[in-house]
Amino acid sequence: MSLIFLMEKTNVTSKITDLFPILDTHFKGKINRSRLKLMSMFVIALCKVQTVGFEKLSKAFDSEALPSSSLRRIQRFIADFILDADLIAKMIFSLLPEKENLSLCIDRTNWKLGQADINILMLGITYQGVAFPLLFKMLNKRGNSNTRERIELIDRFIRLFGDQCIDCLTADREFIGDTWIKYLNDRKIRYYIRIKNNFLVQIPNKKDKIKVSWLFESCGGVGEFRHHSKGVKIGTQDCYISGCKPRSKGNNPDFLIVISFNKPEQAQIKYAERGQFETYFKSLKSSGFNLEETHLTDINRLEILILLVTIAFIWCYKIGIFLHENIRSISIKTHGRKEQSTFKYGLSYVVGVLLNSKNQSRINIFEFLSCT
Repeated sequence: MSLIFLMEKTNVTSKITDLFPILDTHFKGKINRSRLKLMSMFVIALCKVQTVGFEKLSKAFDSEALPSSSLRRIQRFIADFILDADLIAKMIFSLLPEKENLSLCIDRTNWKLGQADINILMLGITYQGVAFPLLFKMLNKRGNSNTRERIELIDRFIRLFGDQCIDCLTADREFIGDTWIKYLNDRKIRYYIRIKNNFLVQIPNKKDKIKVSWLFESCGGVGEFRHHSKGVKIGTQDCYISGCKPRSKGNNPDFLIVISFNKPEQAQIKYAERGQFETYFKSLKSSGFNLEETHLTDINRLEILILLVTIAFIWCYKIGIFLHENIRSISIKTHGRKEQSTFKYGLSYVVGVLLNSKNQSRINIFEFLSCT
């Protein structure tokens, strides 16, 4: 992205009018103007106060109305408005710099709010150290997702964006099962999914099934990744298998074992991308917008809140990438980790622009949400 300058619109009251038309371009009149204006104020206020607490947000609204009036507007919006999640997904997809050979990642996050379990199944696209959240499903239960819920999420992605753009899908040990793997095999969706050490596999031309970890007992040093020379059968499904011995835990080493549709030689690199969803989850929670501070337990209302938070996250992350590549690189500390995350870098800059009457570097932060 080339440098984008903001020449005149630097006063506080212009912030809403800068963001509003950009969102309107994405949604093409499918959200009425009053609700779109509230969404714009919500996203801007969220970046300012970095919490989803409605009272704090209402005080940060760029509005002549009293905070109490803004609070009621937020509450009515969250309670009454049905925000089409597909519209937000299409917006995020349009903002991706790459739209082919995409690495998808499926993961789940959950937390307790009083006696309520907040449980969210998410599908994202990995890019520059993060999984950009694209689609999600609120799970009205505790524990893992089931095969039907996962398939619905993938089918929804294909309906919106097609399957030609998918390079592969990565997932952790939770996302396993015969019907699920059959679905991926039948759709020819390449995958790299970790499995448990005690899974039983059928080796070609062998009668008995064996524990999958036995195939990697002879691995040499820690982290030595090996690919089994032939395909194996897990349940009723054929796949390839790769693995290593990351760390020894007494007499029971915790193997990293990954099954794949094909190209097992890419298993180690591709599976490592799965961890990029953690960056987004941290940004949702304590390292960003403090989603866990919400008192919402109704899954429909919580879904709307997450959609709004996701817009703010994408905005800040894209700005962070731009700043890192064009203005000043994020420093690497002596322990090898970044001084701050790309998201935090972008968020800090956005806050500086929103809270000051002048944008010192004159970078138009709002254009980073534009698909043009």
